[in-house]
Amino acid sequence: MSSTPPLLWSLVVPVKVLARAKSRLAATAGQHREALALAVAADTVTAALRSDRVRGVVVVTDDPLAAHELAALGAMIVPDEPDSGLNPALSYGAGVARRAFPDAGVGALSADLPALRSAELTRVLDAAADAPLAFVPDALDVGTTLYAARPGTDFSPAFGTDSRLRHRAQGARELALEDIASVRRDVDTLEDLRAALALGLGPRTAAVAARLPALCAG
Repeated sequence: MSSTPPLLWSLVVPVKVLARAKSRLAATAGQHREALALAVAADTVTAALRSDRVRGVVVVTDDPLAAHELAALGAMIVPDEPDSGLNPALSYGAGVARRAFPDAGVGALSADLPALRSAELTRVLDAAADAPLAFVPDALDVGTTLYAARPGTDFSPAFGTDSRLRHRAQGARELALEDIASVRRDVDTLEDLRAALALGLGPRTAAVAARLPALCAG
């Protein structure tokens, strides 16, 4: 008896130029700010590539160090085109992903998920396969950490202010699953980083976090 194989996905991960990344963690990270931003992105990409449902990861970045490090992990690197903001960059990356993996769904995944668990991401992607468009809200129920479009569905991300509401208004299905905290826990502030630490940081982020006095002080 045959069964339909699960839908596979390509994921587009936007990575800022490291010198401009993690601005709200500047006071906390100090001289380790760029290393922290790269570590978080690397742990996110590593976990994504380990998911059974991920065919490939496309990283959109103009940072040469991030490009080198993330390519070494197995990601495909493309430049930030057309250099006019996050959503156009994601759409450009999605076009590259769809040409590379034409039978896969395509998703935009935050690069700021240092506690990401591959098994939780797999559950999310399986749920996303049941709707033309789907998204995962962030831990604050304001933003979005994953936006996904099945093959043949227009990919129109609406990241930015109140993206949860914007994606819902677009008709995307909100994936309110239990036990996916690591997929929802993006990191922009010291409080976010502490929450991610409680979930269990990826190894590269943990190594940098261990050098941050504010974090070590609790």
